[in-house]
Amino acid sequence: MPLDPPASVGPTIAFGAPPGGALAVRFDAGRLTSDGGLPWLERTDRALGVCAALAARIPEWRRGPVRHTLETLVRQRVFQIACGYADQNDAASLRRDPLLKLVCGRLPDSGADLASQPTFSRLENTVDRRTLEALADTLVTVYLRERESAGPPARIRLDLDGTADPAHGQQEGVAYHGYYRQHMYHPLLVFDGDTGQLITAILRPGNVHGSKFVVLVLRRLLRRLRAVWPTVPVEVRADSGFAIPRLYAWCEAANVAYTLGLIPNATLDAHAAPLLAAAQAQSDAQGGAKVRLAGETLYQAGSWAHPRRVVFKAEILGKGPNTRFVVTTHPDPPLALYDDYVDRGAAENWIKDLKNALQADRLSCHRFWANAFRLLLHAAAYMLLDRLRRRLVTATGTRYQLDTLRLRLLKIAGWVHEQAAPFGPRLCLHLSSYHPGEPLWRVLAARPKRPVNNPG
Repeated sequence: MPLDPPASVGPTIAFGAPPGGALAVRFDAGRLTSDGGLPWLERTDRALGVCAALAARIPEWRRGPVRHTLETLVRQRVFQIACGYADQNDAASLRRDPLLKLVCGRLPDSGADLASQPTFSRLENTVDRRTLEALADTLVTVYLRERESAGPPARIRLDLDGTADPAHGQQEGVAYHGYYRQHMYHPLLVFDGDTGQLITAILRPGNVHGSKFVVLVLRRLLRRLRAVWPTVPVEVRADSGFAIPRLYAWCEAANVAYTLGLIPNATLDAHAAPLLAAAQAQSDAQGGAKVRLAGETLYQAGSWAHPRRVVFKAEILGKGPNTRFVVTTHPDPPLALYDDYVDRGAAENWIKDLKNALQADRLSCHRFWANAFRLLLHAAAYMLLDRLRRRLVTATGTRYQLDTLRLRLLKIAGWVHEQAAPFGPRLCLHLSSYHPGEPLWRVLAARPKRPVNNPG
C-alpha cells in the first residue's frame, strides 16, 4: 500500500558513508506524524474532560462565524504541549499533522487544518483575572471528579510548594527575587500528597513571599473539598516558606491539620541541643556512624498567639551535625512525624516533571494574565500525562518520569490512512514495527484495574 505522495521535495542532507552505504535525507515523506501516541491523550482527555471544561470557562472574543471552536483550540494547544511542543510557533507545522487533526476532531487528509500561531496568541491574550480564577477552579473540579471515581478517600493531604520560573524580558509581573537571585515568576502549586495529582496552579509575581495568597487559595479549595467530602480530614504539608502565623491560625480555625517546616533560630537550637549532644555521643561510641534522633517541645515565637508543638530532628552525619524543625498539629511520635514530613520532597519531582517535561516555565507572553493562562494549559497537559502514568503504575508497578513516558508512549512515527467508504471514512494508524513502547500500548489497551484512593 503506497504512502501519500511527498508534500514537497526539500534540500537533501547527506550523511557521508555509514556502514550500510551513503545516506541522503529529505523531509518529503508526506503526511506522517511523529506523535503516534496522540490517541492516548485524546482518550485520556475524553475521560477527564479537562480541555472541554477549560474551554467552557473562556469567553468568546470572536465575532461572526469561526473556524475553530474554543474546545478545539484548547485541545490542540494542550496536546501540543503534552507532546513537547511548548512554543506557539510550532503550530505553523503541526496544524497540518494528520493525527493531531484527527484527535482534535478533523479528518487527517480531507479535514481543514487546525489553528495557527496568531490564533493561539489571541486566545491567550483574551483572558482576564476573573477568567483565570474560573480556570484554576476548573482544574480543581477535574481533580475532584477523578479523585472521587474510586470512592471517598481516607484523607486529603495538600502538598504546597512554590517554584522559580526564570524570565528573560520585560513581562508584566516579572521581578527580581532575592532568595533565588534571578528575575522570575513565582508560581504556587498544589498537589495531592498521596496520589501526586496536580490540583491547581496559580501564577504569582516574581518578588512575592512564598506564602503569598496561600490562605486565600486554601480557603477556596477547602470549600470545594468539603462540599464533596464533608467528613474527610484535610491536612496541609509545606516547607518553611509557608510557615506564617496567619496560616497556622487559619488551619486551626478551619480544623485543617498541618505540618510545616520552621527556619532554625537560637531558641529552637537551644531546645534541640541536648538531643544533638546525645546523637553525637552515640555516633562517637559507634565509631562515627550516622545517628538520627527526634524530639519535640512546646514553642511560642513572639508573633504567635499561643505555644505550638515543634518536632525536631537531630542528626550526626559524616559532614557534621544537622538539625531540622517542623511545627505541627499532628500527635504522631516525633521521628515518624518527621519522616512523614520529609516525604513531601516528592512534590519537587512532580514540579520537575511540570517544568522539565512540560516546559511550564516557558511563560514568554508580555501580559501577566496571558502567562497565567499558559501555566494552566501546561497544568492541563500534566494532568493528562500523569493520569496515563498512574494507570501504568497500577498495571505494572513502574513509575516513569513524564519525559520518559512521552518518549516511550507518544513519540512514535506513524502514517494515518484515510480511505473513503460507503458509511464514512475508514481510518487506520500504522506505527513503526520496531518501537520499544509497544508493550505499554498493550497494557493501556487492557481493562484498567480499579484505582484505590487510600493513602499509601
